[in-house]
Amino acid sequence: MTESTTIKRRGMMLVLSSPSGAGKTTLAKRLLETDGNFTMSVSVTTRAKRPAEVDGQDYHFISPATFAEKVKRDELLEHATVFGNSYGTPRAAVQAALAQGRDILFDIDWQGTQQLKEKARDDVVSIFILPPSRAELERRLLSRAQDTPEIVRQRMAKANDELSHWAEYDYVILNDDVHRAEARIAGIVEAERHKRVRQTGLSEFVRGLMT
Repeated sequence: MTESTTIKRRGMMLVLSSPSGAGKTTLAKRLLETDGNFTMSVSVTTRAKRPAEVDGQDYHFISPATFAEKVKRDELLEHATVFGNSYGTPRAAVQAALAQGRDILFDIDWQGTQQLKEKARDDVVSIFILPPSRAELERRLLSRAQDTPEIVRQRMAKANDELSHWAEYDYVILNDDVHRAEARIAGIVEAERHKRVRQTGLSEFVRGLMT
């Protein structure tokens, strides 16, 4: 049996987007549990911390003034305001991880995805997740009991706007069954890791084969 050979590669920024309730958070958690090379991008946010959340793990919770300063200094790869709260991705930590060959997972909306592509297109792989039906989307929002009925109504009203951006993504998958959706994402990840442009060590490796 021959020893395993590893070719150096640059990491990817994998974006999962969907309307609220379509299952992207569940799928993101499953990917993190099954693929040890992924880490979740930890965003900064002006939103208030929920009881079960941990500062620095779920989000970096900061003031609106600090957030505005980060935007001014161009320290965020992307940022957006959703339902009155601002969210953004710190640039330095992501770039360092990619250079080390680590993959970063993003749970962001279409606005954030557009900004990532503007600043780092070659590193971004984007997946849009569709719910099986509008009725199922609303059922999922109501069943998770995280938001007030008014927020659920706002999220349903916003769903059409989010769905209208599906064609901007590299891949689109239907989350009719979480296990099938998980397998589809894993297949995309495997293919993207083997793209020639992402395997930065190929030239050196091939030269070694030719000598």
